[in-house]
Amino acid sequence: MSYMLTTLSQKREVDSIIRDTIDKVLVLRFGRGSDPICLQLDEILSKAAREVSKFATVALVDIDSPDIQVYVKYFDITLIPSTVFFFNAHHMKMDSGTADHTKWIGAFHKKQDFIDVVETIFRGAMNGKLIVNCPLPPERIPKYQLLYKDV
Repeated sequence: MSYMLTTLSQKREVDSIIRDTIDKVLVLRFGRGSDPICLQLDEILSKAAREVSKFATVALVDIDSPDIQVYVKYFDITLIPSTVFFFNAHHMKMDSGTADHTKWIGAFHKKQDFIDVVETIFRGAMNGKLIVNCPLPPERIPKYQLLYKDV
């Protein structure tokens, strides 16, 4: 289903979509088209893309592209899939009870979970917020351990 979504593999494409998406949430999924969890998330994103099209744009970013590595390092994409949200070129953050508020790591359990998150980010952004609280219950938020090297 990922073929239905725009795939970005150049830095200038990512720069352009971040800059040009106005009054909508931009959802960027960083990952690989061959990863099973990325494919699971891509299916959810493609099913929900039409329903959220009035207030969100969804695009996929190929992390294996050498040109994209600047974003991989900037957003510290170490686990895939990682989903980053923007609104009017501002990076939107979400407090989901995990250690990392800058991105969503892992796949959403259901299409409605994704829609709820994007809608919450949109409403918060329209009210001038740069960080919102996650609308999902804790059992539907992927858990992971952050390992810090040389700390």
